[in-house]
Amino acid sequence: MQKLNTFGSKPGLSRISRLLELMGNPEKDLKMVHVGGTNGKGSVTCMIASLLSAAGYRVGHFSSPHLHSYTERFTIDGQEIQPEHFKAYLDDIEGRIDLMARAGEEHPTEFEIMTALAFQYFKDSQVDLAVIEVGLGGIYDSTNVITPLVSVISSIDYDHTEVLGSTLAEIAQNKAGIIKAGIPVVIGPMPEEARKVIQSRTQSLKAPCFNLDSIKIIPTGRPGIEGQEIEIDLDGQRMEGVQLGLAGNYQLENLRLALGAIIILKESRFILTPMVLRDSLRNLQIPGRLEVLSQHPMVIVDVGHNPQAARALAESLSSILGARKKILLCGYLDDKDAGKALAYLGENTSRCIVSRPESDRATKWDRVAEEWNKTYPEIQCYVQEDIGKAVRLGIQLLDKEEYLLITGSFYLLDRARRQFTIA
Repeated sequence: MQKLNTFGSKPGLSRISRLLELMGNPEKDLKMVHVGGTNGKGSVTCMIASLLSAAGYRVGHFSSPHLHSYTERFTIDGQEIQPEHFKAYLDDIEGRIDLMARAGEEHPTEFEIMTALAFQYFKDSQVDLAVIEVGLGGIYDSTNVITPLVSVISSIDYDHTEVLGSTLAEIAQNKAGIIKAGIPVVIGPMPEEARKVIQSRTQSLKAPCFNLDSIKIIPTGRPGIEGQEIEIDLDGQRMEGVQLGLAGNYQLENLRLALGAIIILKESRFILTPMVLRDSLRNLQIPGRLEVLSQHPMVIVDVGHNPQAARALAESLSSILGARKKILLCGYLDDKDAGKALAYLGENTSRCIVSRPESDRATKWDRVAEEWNKTYPEIQCYVQEDIGKAVRLGIQLLDKEEYLLITGSFYLLDRARRQFTIA
């Protein structure tokens, strides 16, 4: 896999289209849901896949990036692809790429290879449905060779501006590329500037836009760090006292989007009964999303890596833990707006530790400490490049009743999370 990293990320669908053609176009034999957006798309895909799997359907789920291993990106009914099967698929795809090379064609990128692998694996495994998460943007993303049963755009905000554009309208235009002619779309809350662009595309392509007003989700109990009680009004059918296994106010909006997609899927005979919905929501878990790794001391991790995600995380922690103090351990990639993200995370923070995400896109990782000191000069900031040592320092510094929050990047959470979850 390290070898594939050298082929980078390049816009365009010609390489993935040619590769899939040489593989017999496995994507054409799949029923799919396509989910894009700035934030929330990972949680929405997890929810759709988990809920329909609990209903008895065989559901494939392709996601990115991963926390610990590439095999996490390919699951069927929550089970990762076996490493030996993953390698066998890679070897087969490499043979197709050799044909492209001999014909003088451009080498596919790593993500294009992962996308092709997912389609072939899900086809071979005869899934009833595949839930596909967009990698980056929409219009030129390698997943955008499919014609799904429903498309979802979870949110639009500033991220990857060097690729997607510097304005919300430009970013929305790119992400709207996953909308297909006549295919229903579920759209999450977003600024009006972005919404106008999305709605313009749905209208021009005559893609029905699902009205989320028919789904109401209300928190009914005190929010907890390991879940919350909610009431769901789904197309006029009320479900009270539902336990959701996910913490965070933002997950309620993600759940609305997932349920919107599932309502549309009824037309394709994917049925989710209220009883199955209630049971599956109780057991729903998504690694790296407001996840509690330890209670004593309390250690929480969250993959939020941009200002919008940081704001949602801060609001959720405030509603759940109130004024409880924390030590913040964070690290951001070079292309992330760390300054704006940190502006949301300073409340109730007693100390900050900056560490380096394990990525070649984190060469300026220590700039985060400079941003912190500019924003919060009164709150001490430590700099520790080694993630393992940073975690140990954070635990060592904890005062009674404080908790450790680790956030900022998938590439930070990998090592940090391993210290608590992998023996």
